[in-house]
Amino acid sequence: MLRQVFKKIYRLRRFFFRAIVLNQARECGRGLKVNSWSWVSKETKLADNVNFNGMSIRGSGSVVIGSNFHSGKDCLIISDIHNYEGTEIPYDSGLIKKNVVIEDNVWVGDRVIVLGGVTISEGAIVQAGSVVTKDVPKCAIVGGHPAQVFKFRDIERYERLKDEGRFH
Repeated sequence: MLRQVFKKIYRLRRFFFRAIVLNQARECGRGLKVNSWSWVSKETKLADNVNFNGMSIRGSGSVVIGSNFHSGKDCLIISDIHNYEGTEIPYDSGLIKKNVVIEDNVWVGDRVIVLGGVTISEGAIVQAGSVVTKDVPKCAIVGGHPAQVFKFRDIERYERLKDEGRFH
């Protein structure tokens, strides 16, 4: 009985979290799953089968997330920066937009930070705790602060699984 109550509460929470993201995002494809508190900016575009487990997308720049994206817990994407070369110090009231693109089939681990102006290419994996400050190549596995490539996925296997439509 208690297990059934917890399942219902969990489903209700997921419904609530999903509704928040759907209300905020500029565009959203099919199959959105939001398992934990998440917040997206009004400049966010989500493709199909996006899975958030605790995502915060902040800033005025565009954020485009491709299909079959999975995030870990407590992730952050920042799509603008303060204007530190303006008329005041340490920065003025202006913001500089820095767009973010995350292509299809990307997996981002827990507590990853993605800074503006970055593209994370198709099939990439970002290790938990990383800070992505520059573009990530296709099928790269990156980690660290700043995130650096330390390995690549088996691209033949990746392409075969993709062709077979085997998406989680």
